[in-house]
Amino acid sequence: MTITASHHTIAEPSVLFVGAGPGDPDLLTLKAARALAEADIVLHDRLVGAGVLGLAGPNATLIDIGKEGFGPSTPQTEITALIVAFARAGRRVLRLKAGDCGIFGRLDEEADALEAAGIGFAVVPGITASVAAAASLGQSLTRRGRNSDLRILTGHDTQGFADQDWRALAAPGSVAAIYMGKKAARFVQGRLIMHGALPQTPVTIVENVSRPDQRVIAASLATLPACLEDVTGPAVLLLGLAPRAAQATLPTLKEAL
Repeated sequence: MTITASHHTIAEPSVLFVGAGPGDPDLLTLKAARALAEADIVLHDRLVGAGVLGLAGPNATLIDIGKEGFGPSTPQTEITALIVAFARAGRRVLRLKAGDCGIFGRLDEEADALEAAGIGFAVVPGITASVAAAASLGQSLTRRGRNSDLRILTGHDTQGFADQDWRALAAPGSVAAIYMGKKAARFVQGRLIMHGALPQTPVTIVENVSRPDQRVIAASLATLPACLEDVTGPAVLLLGLAPRAAQATLPTLKEAL
């Protein structure tokens, strides 16, 4: 069966979902930069940096509708209502999401609301944080002979700390990118070790991915909670990966404490 048009082409797209990338404006796609320059309304996440927002047109209205795990957040119903209302008013709406729209970005909830309202939309993908984080280590997320799959996980969901297939994640050679995992670090550590992961399994913390204040911390599963104690910015945890320079010098638990 050939599909010539997707459901979101109910009307000409008046809403664009745009991935803002991990933070560095130079990592935006050209399409995303053009969309920012042309938008009337930019509804953006909390983590979208000032450098990216600075690419919006001079007459654009910027509205922060960010969410923060375990912190202040704009209700999803309010976000959806704003998108629909501005689109119905004939404004060119850009919903700007950190990273990629489809990675823990609630894209489907907002797209479903637009589809139900008969409002056309399109999606402009962006570079997700785990890809940029691995690049900063000089590592690949997949490697022949090491891992034939890659897991992208969230540390917590609407019910609290998120449960996972811990046995598979604990297997030697497994690689996973854990988003929103700072507060879940001890939970993740305990579950993985309980299911057979070695305490010396590398875990790299990349804070403020791709931004000028990016910090890379080489840890192990044993030292992970201690290494996260002074991490205040958004961070991605790369399970199973170490920076090239740190592969043979992972900190011991005693050193981390």
